[in-house]
Amino acid sequence: MMNSLKGHFLVAAKHMRDANFYRTVVLMIEHGTNGAMGLVINRPSSISVSQALSGHIDLPETGELVYVGGPVEPGALFILHNQADLDDSQSMVLPNLYVGGSPAAFEQVILSLQSNNEEIRYRIFAGCAGWGAEQLEGELNRGDWYTLPGAEEFLFHPDPYQVWELALTHISLTHRLHPEVPPNPEWN
Repeated sequence: MMNSLKGHFLVAAKHMRDANFYRTVVLMIEHGTNGAMGLVINRPSSISVSQALSGHIDLPETGELVYVGGPVEPGALFILHNQADLDDSQSMVLPNLYVGGSPAAFEQVILSLQSNNEEIRYRIFAGCAGWGAEQLEGELNRGDWYTLPGAEEFLFHPDPYQVWELALTHISLTHRLHPEVPPNPEWN
């Protein structure tokens, strides 16, 4: 078993054709000997957060969308946020980034938003991505995924449709074998 990828991104390789993961970036929430779980961060759905939570929490329509977190348990909702003091059942994924799935976590984030807490950042996901024991390691060995340390700049990027390309660019720049050659040799 390799080191845990919790808090890292999986970036789908260009040859990945699985419809669930084509051009995706997955934030790893859990990774251990029993398997792995993550959330696809760059697939907004057409459902607004206020629609998804209606009947549970009354929210004004803000235009925030629920993201498709993956094909496993599509009816389960998860919330990623940056508020450490909201819920005891939440789990830290990155420094200052937590995931929760309990009603209390959702309610606390929403109450913070309604109290005009401008520091709070969040995303809500329906479903998740899951791998059985050693399944993810097999996909990594096949070259289906690249890994990248997690960063809020990708998670909360204003245009989620650009995140996959930005992540691939970041990976290619940090793993370059040869220096970039400028168009004009005199610029060297």
